[in-house]
Amino acid sequence: MRDRRLERRWTLRDVAVRAQVSVSAVHGVEVGRCATLETYLRVAAALGLTLEVALEDRSRRAAAPRRDADAVHAAMGELEAARLSSWGFAVGMDEPYQHYQFAGRADLVAWDLDIRALLHLENRTRFPDLQATAGAWNTKRSYLADELAARLRLGRGWASVTHVMVALWTSEVLRSLRLRQATFRALCPDLPTVFAGWWAGTPPATGTSATLIVLDPCAAGRQRRFIGLDDALHAEPRHRDYAEVAACLRSKHEALRDRRTEGARRGRCNG
Repeated sequence: MRDRRLERRWTLRDVAVRAQVSVSAVHGVEVGRCATLETYLRVAAALGLTLEVALEDRSRRAAAPRRDADAVHAAMGELEAARLSSWGFAVGMDEPYQHYQFAGRADLVAWDLDIRALLHLENRTRFPDLQATAGAWNTKRSYLADELAARLRLGRGWASVTHVMVALWTSEVLRSLRLRQATFRALCPDLPTVFAGWWAGTPPATGTSATLIVLDPCAAGRQRRFIGLDDALHAEPRHRDYAEVAACLRSKHEALRDRRTEGARRGRCNG
């Protein structure tokens, strides 16, 4: 719907007037929020599109976790924030932005004002709706950097901007990447070397890039923490699915808690 609207050079308000719905309703449809069937019909008709409906049994469909209750998504963000903060970069989590009719949140942003470098990370544990993912990703690539530059009073703007889609290293995610290779290459055409520089504390001095990496938040020892898209197309999965990663993280958390409890107990005994 967004693509058709932009082809016609219409604003959200133009569509809203023709569909006789609110501007917020049109925006909600474009970013993938649920709407009434009547809203979908009105917006589709205004854009000259045909609505196709698939019926499914909700009780049989595996429900995706809510964002605020998504332990794996939160663990990915915590890992990234800790690593980037350790290099002295400023980090923002769930960062809001708005550019005229477009509004949303970036999972994680990090920046270095001295060299005017910005990093934007978008964490994805699954790809249940690739079209919605692509729409949100492209919107952030288009508007997020300018919005943050204005907010941070960076008059000359960013010298370098790095957008990274961070996918979970599971069988189900690797399967999505392999089935939609062309789509992911179009969304994330660049190599992961720039992100690797950020991870090592050396962001790029200039340029704009968009890349995809596959991340294992449970990696330990000498295991590689992340790989790029080219490697992911041939790599073995680290985990079967989201549930297995959640169980791994829960186990690590419990082990850490037990070690802390044991340390505290020994401290009391020694005292």
